[in-house]
Amino acid sequence: MTIRGTTAAEIAGSVRDQVASGGLAPGSVLPPVRALAAGLGVNRNTVALAYRRLVEAGVAETRGRGGTVVAAVPQLAREGTGAGAGDGRVDLAGGNPDPGLLPDLLAGARRGDYGRPLYGEPAVDAGLDAWARADFAEDIDHPFRTLVTHGAVDATERLLDAHLTRGDLVAIEDPCFLASIGILRLNGYRSAPVAVDGAGMRPDALRAALEAGARAVVCTPRAHNPTGASLTEERAADLRAVLAGHPQVLVVEDDHFSAVSARPYHRITPPGSARWALVRSVSKFLGPDLRLALVAADAGTATHLEARLGAGTSWVSHLLQHITRELLLDPRVHELHERAREAYARRSGVLVERLRAHGIDVPHRPDGLNVWVDLGVDARAAVTALAERGWAVRPGHLFAPDPSAHRGAIRVTSSTLTAARAEAFAAALAEVVAGLRPPAA
Repeated sequence: MTIRGTTAAEIAGSVRDQVASGGLAPGSVLPPVRALAAGLGVNRNTVALAYRRLVEAGVAETRGRGGTVVAAVPQLAREGTGAGAGDGRVDLAGGNPDPGLLPDLLAGARRGDYGRPLYGEPAVDAGLDAWARADFAEDIDHPFRTLVTHGAVDATERLLDAHLTRGDLVAIEDPCFLASIGILRLNGYRSAPVAVDGAGMRPDALRAALEAGARAVVCTPRAHNPTGASLTEERAADLRAVLAGHPQVLVVEDDHFSAVSARPYHRITPPGSARWALVRSVSKFLGPDLRLALVAADAGTATHLEARLGAGTSWVSHLLQHITRELLLDPRVHELHERAREAYARRSGVLVERLRAHGIDVPHRPDGLNVWVDLGVDARAAVTALAERGWAVRPGHLFAPDPSAHRGAIRVTSSTLTAARAEAFAAALAEVVAGLRPPAA
């Protein structure tokens, strides 16, 4: 490689040109700072600054003794891909809702008055906005604005991008929603893992993350994916008390399971927070293909988000908004949500009971679509052994901000699990765990 320049900007620009032209492939190791400085006849600090700018721009990454290398696009795990798909295994890995508990989207499209809006129309459907305001008002007792985004992941990413820069620290749950890990890695944010127990984020861990400099917090208040934990009223109050001492921190609450959760919503955002958003997507109870989320936020945060969703650039399809509005106003859909709430709670509860009956403890009663199981053995070996027995589950390390963590846990999707299959799976898992434990001395 031939890197040129006498200033940090010129050196960084030379590297970027070679990356863009293909001269430097992902994984290529850049020359050591001392060697490149000597070759170019510049001060070491000039090269160090150039490399720092490349890292900040996401062009390169540092690997300690491995030096500075050209960054590659991160390979991210996603929900619902691969596991158990068409290979005969029972899919307890996908993280999907039960299709039988989702409404007919096309029926929603055919109802009501869809006006075929053109450029320049208001970005948010008036009827959907009215529904959202009433829904959020039950949980938020101070002024807010409502917006619509392309799902919860889109909302979270835009909110972070509006307030943070590459390298900023973000407090996220540990273990964590797969997409949240992806957002941080793709945008160059650093993660501050906050341990989760049966009542949600632990206040001591959140305090440590904030004291370490976290500028944003992303929290799931109920039906946490992957653990199924939901905040208790007491835990939410403790988290509010911690956050009250950091009013400048952006607080994002991802209430993805709102319409079908068996647990109440408990707010962690304190009244003094200057920047906050409560995000409620519809994919878990109206359908994953309906890429839409409702967002309530303070005026300043809403303005930042609105600028990234302006009409004429990337507003959310009014057809999708129309379908969402019609379904959310339909009493039959409300009845379906009641059935879904009861079914998901029953199915995860049955799985926990069968696991406990086979000697595998799950310390709390989960809510949502998944159950988190700490096995105390190598989870990847357990996943492989279960696959050989016809069961697909996810290893816990995929959900860890630090991939070296949670290597003794698995996530099991319980959304479509029958009682018979819960018993069969629990028996198979107990057999696998017993086979992976070292023999007693």
